[in-house]
Amino acid sequence: MSSRRSSRGAISEEEINELISKLQSLLPNSRRRGSGQASTTKLLKETCSYIKSLHREVDDLSDRLSDLMSTMDHNSAGAEIIRSILRS
Repeated sequence: MSSRRSSRGAISEEEINELISKLQSLLPNSRRRGSGQASTTKLLKETCSYIKSLHREVDDLSDRLSDLMSTMDHNSAGAEIIRSILRS
């Protein structure tokens, strides 16, 4: 199979394997696993689960930040530090 995409946008098996490998390297549990390569289905399930956990973590941190900001003096040094962090 050619490693070039056809005019219809098909992806070669080699490209798919490369993308799977890159995806696996991004998942915390996959990196720890070491040598054994997970099945594509298992890897995609792990990816979905990881993304969902990241969404939950972002929501939790957003809620915590909102709670913190609601109790702070908006003119305080701490509030200004938080604002500068959020701008960057």
